[in-house]
Amino acid sequence: MPDSDLPVKLGKPAERALAAAGIHRLADLTAWTERDLAALHGVGPTAIAKLRAALAERDQSFA
Repeated sequence: MPDSDLPVKLGKPAERALAAAGIHRLADLTAWTERDLAALHGVGPTAIAKLRAALAERDQSFA
């Protein structure tokens, strides 16, 4: 994803699911709950954990 600051080690299914939901940057995740993200087909516990860690590095969190 161009201009994306999402973790590079996400699986392809998670990347596609996030892109389809309009999530291209970490800041986009702050409007989503973990539960809502987990409901996206392709976003599993491993992807959620990586996204949570990336947000925490920037002192941000899910909604």
